[in-house]
Amino acid sequence: MGDDKLRLSVGILGNGASLLLYTAPILTFSRVFKKKSTEEFSCFPYVMTLFNCLVYTWYGLPIVSHLWENFPLVTINGVGILLESIFIFIYFCYASPKEKIKVGVVFVPVIVVFGLTTAISAVVFDDHRHRKSFVGSVGLVASVSMYGSPLVVMKKVIETKSVEYMPFYLSFFSFLASSLWMAYGLLSHDLFLASPNMVGTPLGILQLILYFKYKNKREAPTTMVMGTWTDEKNKTTLNLVVDIDDGDANVKNLNNAC
Repeated sequence: MGDDKLRLSVGILGNGASLLLYTAPILTFSRVFKKKSTEEFSCFPYVMTLFNCLVYTWYGLPIVSHLWENFPLVTINGVGILLESIFIFIYFCYASPKEKIKVGVVFVPVIVVFGLTTAISAVVFDDHRHRKSFVGSVGLVASVSMYGSPLVVMKKVIETKSVEYMPFYLSFFSFLASSLWMAYGLLSHDLFLASPNMVGTPLGILQLILYFKYKNKREAPTTMVMGTWTDEKNKTTLNLVVDIDDGDANVKNLNNAC
């Protein structure tokens, strides 16, 4: 009984951490709304998170799991499906035509694979053990894809030495959620829940290490001389100088005696 209570407690904490993870992109999409552009943000992590939520919602339902033994999975991943669908829709609305094609190339196969997973598990297998093994295997791939999707962004962070497109809260809550769900899976003696989070936890730690390494590094401002005027009477040259720092232009005049 004590183990069941501990497992339930960890599941509730995992739900809370996952909710924070799924709502963290709200900050990113408020920026997308403001600038009417997706800039260099990638939609791949959101599509992979949707895939993960779809599979584990199905995994937690009584048709796959025994009764409601994995009820915490259903509740939080159901919320995740709703939120990630909204984020992907917003991203699609403000993305460039090229990025919209990329979204479709990733999104359509995800929906097809999930549809095949539900159909095969419900029709082909006739007991919970085989259904859990099949859906859990697909879920393993989905989770590793979700936790591995920030690798593209991490590569960009290393190249640019900037964490602008790797939000801190997304990295932190990813680490927290994967750690708690790993504990939940171990307490449940369910390797299909624990294994992918054994991958997600170290990846979350790596993201945090990169964030703190590069968070204060900024590229040196670019200085441009926009024009020069010479006053022959006063023997003075006027240079219009613009400093460009992270997209902000600061204009200043320098007076130099001839």
